This record gives sequence, C-alpha cells and structure tokens, in this order.
Amino acid sequence: MKRVLITGGAGFIGSHLCERLLKEGNEVICLDNYFTGYKSNIVHLMNHPYFELVRHDVIMPYFCEVDEIYNLACPASPIHYQYNPIKTIKTSVMGAINMLGLAKRVKAKILQASTSEVYGDPMVHPQPESYWGNVNPVGRRSNYDEGKRCAETLCMDYHYQNKVRIKIARIFNTYGPRMSQFDGRVMSSFITSALENKELAIYGDGKQSRSFQYVDDLVEGLIRLMGTADEFTGPVNIGNPEEISIMSLAEKIICLTQSKSKIKHQPKKDDDPMQRRPDITLAMKSLNNWHPRVSLDEGLNMTITYYKNLLKL
Repeated sequence: MKRVLITGGAGFIGSHLCERLLKEGNEVICLDNYFTGYKSNIVHLMNHPYFELVRHDVIMPYFCEVDEIYNLACPASPIHYQYNPIKTIKTSVMGAINMLGLAKRVKAKILQASTSEVYGDPMVHPQPESYWGNVNPVGRRSNYDEGKRCAETLCMDYHYQNKVRIKIARIFNTYGPRMSQFDGRVMSSFITSALENKELAIYGDGKQSRSFQYVDDLVEGLIRLMGTADEFTGPVNIGNPEEISIMSLAEKIICLTQSKSKIKHQPKKDDDPMQRRPDITLAMKSLNNWHPRVSLDEGLNMTITYYKNLLKL
C-alpha cells in the first residue's frame, strides 16, 4: 500500500485517478478547492476506509507524509482558466512550487500534469516531445499555456538541483464521464447540445483538428508513468493519435445521439490551434507499450450515456 496525494482529486481526471488507485489497494488523499472540481465526483468514495478528502488550494503550502504525488490541480478548459487568468497561472506555478517542495521534504515521487497546450499552435505535426512549441506568451490562453510550461521548468530544476524524483505527462484532449457540462470544452458542449437538440457552435470553419482520448486510457498512462524508473522523467505525451476535425466530430455526435441539432458557425477564437495530434512513440516505448485502447465511438457512447443520466433524458 502506498499513500498517494492527488491535487485536483475531485476534478474530472482526478476523480477517476482516485478511484483507480483505491481499487489497487492504495491510500489516497484527495486535495481540491472545488473551483472546477465537484464533491459529487468523489462522493461515492467518501466511505472508503483509505480515502481522505481535504478542501485546500495548492497556492498555499500543504504538509503530509506521502509516497507519491499526482499534481493535477489547475483549471483545464478555456472558459475556466480565462475567467480568472491570474489565479490560473498562480495555480500552475505556485502549486508546482508547493508540491515540489513537499516532494523534496518527504522524498516522494511527483507527477506533474502538463498539457498539449505547451505546443501552442504547432508548426510540427504530429507533435513529439522534442518540439519546443509555438506559444503566444501574451495571448488570452497564455496564462494556461505558459503556466504549464513554467511548471515543467520547475520540475526539471527541482530534479537537477534537489534530486526530486519527477515525472512530466503532457496530456492531450481527454473526455469521458464526470466531465463538467459547463466547462465549455468541445466534447461536453457538443454532447449536451446534441442531447437537448440545440445548435452545435463551431468556431471557425471546423477544419481545425483534435485528438481525443478516453479518460480510462489517460489514467492507465499516468499510473504507468509514475511506475517507471527514477531516471525517466519525461516529458511524455499521453494522448490518442487518432485525429478528427471539429466538423466531423460534431456530425458524429449528432449521429450517435440521433439529435435534430444543426451546426452553427461562430467567429474563430484567438490563438485556437489549427491542429493537435500526439506522437506517442515515446509512451509506447517507455510505458510498457501503453497506447489508447478505447475507440472514439466506444468512448463517445459511454460519455453520451453519462450525460443522458446527468440531464435526466
């Protein structure tokens, strides 16, 4: 049994990670300030004897004795991280400093949840970990992009200077149950709109592409990354290399939900990347042949079922 701290543990990804680590026989401390997390995501775990829930903001130091830390705390959708951009970058930077400081003190291994957004609007496709990115440092999205880039830098500096055992995961678009219907991300927005027969808003011509992975595949990748040898730090891409245009995604969701929704085009958003697709060669090599196992159609059907129950349809 390991004692594991998960910051952002009541969030979409964090709640699935809490669940999985408890099933594997670990003790889990779930830390969340409920800015984008929900107690409903982890309420089914509350009576578990090895689960502990703490309301706390990672901008402030936190002290505990743990073996591993998964630092997931940070708003991840534009609607949330642009609502309070200063708070967002503080969460990425000060949160990383506080968690790395904790890892240093108690000699814990720490995994930093980074993002494909560190690649910005990429000029290399697909994106390997060696690509340094094309990020606008003064754009509306930069509080998230640059915050995560700084968190990666802090991880490497704590590793070089203080020998902290670090892992960096660059997470690509992820979807699945417990994704908030109000977070403004394309997957939740499309599914809820389609189920309610409302218009699906596409910003721009819809030719921009993304790669979507189901949350269970991501959780598997994170756990495998944490389990790698200490000398392997990453960063490593964890995502699904199956690419789809936003227009095709909208059409697929309308079909799967048997919706009467129409597609409506809106002006393109600033700094919205035109394409995003991970090169997962390193993940397959270093994470025991990790690769996504849930197809897009299979994952969409499970997610649609979740939203039907959520919306009571």
